[in-house]
Parts: sequence; C-alpha cells; structure tokens
Amino acid sequence: MTKADLVEIVADKTGLTRTDVAVTIDSMLTAIRKALEEGKNIEIRGFGTFKVKARKARKARNPRTGEVVPVPDRNVPVFKPSNDFKNSVMNANPVEKKTAEENSIEEHNTFSN
Repeated sequence: MTKADLVEIVADKTGLTRTDVAVTIDSMLTAIRKALEEGKNIEIRGFGTFKVKARKARKARNPRTGEVVPVPDRNVPVFKPSNDFKNSVMNANPVEKKTAEENSIEEHNTFSN
C-alpha cells in the first residue's frame, strides 16, 4: 500500500477531497519526522510509539573483500506497535506465503506487461 492508496481510502471514508487528505497526511508525516529529529517520542494510543534509538559504533565486514569497516554511532528511527495493534494484526486473516517460484513468476508477469 502506498501513500496514494491511503489518501484514497481516507478521502472515500471522510468525504474530503483527495487534495485535502494528501495535505493532511503530508503534514502529519512531516510533524512526526520533525519531532523525531528533535529527539522527541510520539505516542499514538492504540497504534504505537515512534522513537529515536541510539546505535553504538561497531565494526562490520565488507562482504566482498572481507575488510573490517568501522560503522559510526548513529540515531535511527524505530516504531513499536501497541499491543492492540499487534493483536489485531495477529488475529487478522493469515497472509498466504508464496514460494520463491511463485514470486519469480509474478515478477516476470508484472514486468513483461
């Protein structure tokens, strides 16, 4: 699902124009991004929490050469879903898992049209 899909769903449900809904969603995402940039946490009850987590510096390996590469410490955004959110997803209809062959066929059909 894309942002355009979300805009369409909300516009259909609320009766607002797609333009108004798109501006609202963009504003919400911008507000979340700015709050995280400022180091603030965002808690949306029944949905989840957005936070910034500090990752320590570490050493990694270049898989091609095997060379040890230092990875500096950094801040990363994380999302922790609420228990209500997790339970609703767990209790939803199960998603059918496709085999690698089915995925390959689907990709081929998508790109060949």
